[in-house]
Amino acid sequence: MPDPHAISVDEPGRRPPCRPADARSTVRRVVAERCRARHQRLGPGAMDDALLVTSELATNAIVHGGGITGFDVDVDSAGVRVSVSDRSTELPVAPAAAPDRTQRHGRGWPIVCHLARDVHVCELPCGGKRITAVVPLA
Repeated sequence: MPDPHAISVDEPGRRPPCRPADARSTVRRVVAERCRARHQRLGPGAMDDALLVTSELATNAIVHGGGITGFDVDVDSAGVRVSVSDRSTELPVAPAAAPDRTQRHGRGWPIVCHLARDVHVCELPCGGKRITAVVPLA
């Protein structure tokens, strides 16, 4: 059975292509719902951090990765584990210098790496990659 939280961008018979704003709101909603359902205690700013990491991963998958091909979230005492898959095999790279205010891109990956305790990127057997980030709840 397909993951009900997976976001498809262009599979036949599925939703029309999603915009980054649509994807961000959908994945943020799923993360917030999962956190509430698990009744985990959240430290100050933990939910905001988890939602920001989720937004950045989803946006990067759409803007740089050819679209979101999978999404999963798990919440436990270790934190919020968010996984986003996309079509690209290109690994994310932090810019050599901090982006200035005139640049439209380049802030997302450093934000993910700063807020998440663990970040893993793995190639998928059928192409593309999956990025998993764990954001602490305390």
